Amino acid sequence: MEKTASGLQENVAGLLCYALAWVSGLVLYLIETENKFVRFHAVQSMIVFGSINVIGIVLGWMPSFYGYNMFSNIIWPLVSLLGVVLWIVLMVKAYQGIKYKLPVAGDLAEKWSATKKG
Repeated sequence: MEKTASGLQENVAGLLCYALAWVSGLVLYLIETENKFVRFHAVQSMIVFGSINVIGIVLGWMPSFYGYNMFSNIIWPLVSLLGVVLWIVLMVKAYQGIKYKLPVAGDLAEKWSATKKG
C-alpha cells in the first residue's frame, strides 16, 4: 500500500475519510493532493454524509402541521439507519483497499476527486 501526503497508508486514510462523516472527508480532501484513492473516498464521504446531514436539517425544520410530523418521524429513522449501514460498509471497504462506488455519489466523487495536478 502507498503512503499518502498525511503519512498514513492509503487504506487507513481511506477509512478515516468516513470516520467523522463529511468532516473527516473534507479534512483529508484538503490534506491529500495526490492520492486518487484517498481523494475519491474523501469526496464520496462529503457527498453521502453531507446529504444525510442536509436531509436531517430539512426534516427538523419542516413545520409540524398535522400528519407531517409523523412523516418525518418515520423517514428520519430510516435515513439514519441507512447512514449507519453506509458508514460501516464504506469504512470496511476503504480499509480493504477497495474503491467502492455508490450509485450516484460514487460517480460524482470520481469526477470531483481528480488530483489537483492532474
